Amino acid sequence: VQLQASGGGLVQAGGSLRLSCAASGGLFSTRAMGWFRQAPGKEREFVATINWSGRDTAYVDSVLGRFTISRDNAKNLLYLRMNSLKPEDTAVYYCAARSSSVIARTGYEFDYWGQGTLVTVSS
Repeated sequence: VQLQASGGGLVQAGGSLRLSCAASGGLFSTRAMGWFRQAPGKEREFVATINWSGRDTAYVDSVLGRFTISRDNAKNLLYLRMNSLKPEDTAVYYCAARSSSVIARTGYEFDYWGQGTLVTVSS
């Protein structure tokens, strides 16, 4: 499975961005997916996850109510809509895929990773 994240950029605090992750290599619609991020000098952090159908999602507390994960199985695309962005959201964002269809919150439960897209939120 190959994953290609895009959509990052520079945005002012309070602004919005939508990240996309294009999947290829098969079986996207059967896999749970996730977004993680890594800020400079910090460890990688779970952000959001979605199950194969899109009906089950989970988020880290710090993004609840601001970020929305979604997917389009017909197009093999994963999204992360980010609203009300804060400077502390600045990080490289990675999409990841599981071999399982069930959501997960830790990095070791994901088997495939994209290259990351940088999000910078200015104050």
